[in-house]
Amino acid sequence: MAINKLKPEAHSEIEDLLARAEAIGKLAEAEAVEADKNARFSERVAQAIEEAGFHKLMRPRKYGGLQVDLGTYVDIVRTVARHSVAAGWLVYFYSMHELWVAYLPTKGSDEIFKKGGLLADVVAPIGRVEKEGDGYRLYGHWNFCSGVLWSDWVGLGALVELPDGQGPEYCLMAVPKSDFKIVENWDTIGLRASGSNGVVVDGAFVPLHRVFPAGRALATGLPAGKDYDPNDPVYRMPFMPLFLLGFLPVVLGGVDKIVSLFQERTEKRVRVFKMGAKEKEAASSQRVMAEMKIQLHALEGVVNCYVDQLNEWQQEGKIAVSDEERERLFAMRGYVARSSAELALKALLTLGGTSIFKGDPVELVVRDLIAAASHPNQLYEDSMAAYGRTMFGMPGDPVW
Repeated sequence: MAINKLKPEAHSEIEDLLARAEAIGKLAEAEAVEADKNARFSERVAQAIEEAGFHKLMRPRKYGGLQVDLGTYVDIVRTVARHSVAAGWLVYFYSMHELWVAYLPTKGSDEIFKKGGLLADVVAPIGRVEKEGDGYRLYGHWNFCSGVLWSDWVGLGALVELPDGQGPEYCLMAVPKSDFKIVENWDTIGLRASGSNGVVVDGAFVPLHRVFPAGRALATGLPAGKDYDPNDPVYRMPFMPLFLLGFLPVVLGGVDKIVSLFQERTEKRVRVFKMGAKEKEAASSQRVMAEMKIQLHALEGVVNCYVDQLNEWQQEGKIAVSDEERERLFAMRGYVARSSAELALKALLTLGGTSIFKGDPVELVVRDLIAAASHPNQLYEDSMAAYGRTMFGMPGDPVW
């Protein structure tokens, strides 16, 4: 929804949300170097996200969700990421990853949303389960649990034989903080401040109402709970394309920062080995500057196309899509992620030695964007292969 079409009170609400996003971004930016060294932000960043209500951005209206339109959601995440890619990552994960809680059986949604707190997850179905009574015992070790250090709940992937099923199905199982152990193993090239550590669960009991049948939701678009409003916007789009939307503004915010830093540094740069020449007068840097600006506009166009498609499906209430439709959006994510990482690396290589010191803002954003591009939901080769397959009538990716 374009801002110029909104009522005056909606203008004010959006301005307030963007002001909160700016404040969170600046807070995270001030901690960037220390957080990168420590592989975590301070608790203040997660607290600021929760106090801003950003974990409720995509929550159903029934549970007090802020119900922002998709364009505003993208702007909020991008604003935070413009200051800190890792903080933008957390805002995205804490907000959109509540979506699967809204698809739980009603008792599960009620329990988690009413108790409150932040939520993290690992969707990889690597857990082991044992049936017990009206639930399951869960065992396993999951890595890459973004934001887990400050979360009260985690959702963990496993293959589960549901009572009304005909074999193991892909599910997420919600576990409270008291039932999981954090394994501090987050030592990565980028996104270090997100504190995306490992999680171990050793026999925690998970009742059936806290089991999200993810495979069914991907296939049908329907939540497991019967007590939901089908007119609520979050239930009027296909689950996975919406669930993965936030990766796009995260990397766009990083590109914003890289382009800004490149222009600022090139403006001031004097080349010692070129007899004191001003770099802003060099055709090579002028060309790189122009290329990056146009590439940024092109990436914005792809993201707008993604959002437009979701909005179109939302208007139609289209909750299940064909493999080709789904993989087209996978390909968009792959294209934006890889292009962003390549653009950032080009900026660093053009700026040279001034930007390679550990903790330099350019070096930090480059590493964060490389790490973001390595996420399986936006791996370039996988996404393009999946989309290409579907255009020849073959099945798409089983998840993304």
